[in-house]
Amino acid sequence: MDDASWAALTLSLTVAGGIWTWLAFRRRGLASGLRALGFTLLPPAAYLTKTLQMFTGIAGEIGDWAGNLVWNPMVWSGIVVGAVGIGLIVISGALRTRQVARSEGPSAAGPRELPAKRTSEAGQPALAGDDDMAEIEAILRKRGIS
Repeated sequence: MDDASWAALTLSLTVAGGIWTWLAFRRRGLASGLRALGFTLLPPAAYLTKTLQMFTGIAGEIGDWAGNLVWNPMVWSGIVVGAVGIGLIVISGALRTRQVARSEGPSAAGPRELPAKRTSEAGQPALAGDDDMAEIEAILRKRGIS
């Protein structure tokens, strides 16, 4: 497209935005009108900075890519190969988890035993020197909790 075509596109977008801005000011007030005015000023800014051409080029390339994705059997075979690869990775992770659980044996899966009660060298409980703890132990023994 030549420069006159881009200018015509910009002018038409700006005029449509101007009508939208005027309606927004009249119907919804200052805040909506200012927002619409901001959007209305974007096409001339894109034209002046030559980004309007860039955006349409990007949109064209995305369209070409999407068309190639839909109609090209080589692309679909690549998608199938990628899906098979991802599936194999997931399956191998599940198998690895299973192998680790088997190699640790049933003791790893079962409940763990509590550590043995600590006692001092004389065979007394570890906290026997503490009077408060001795009272608590006596209360627990009285209630059948050891």
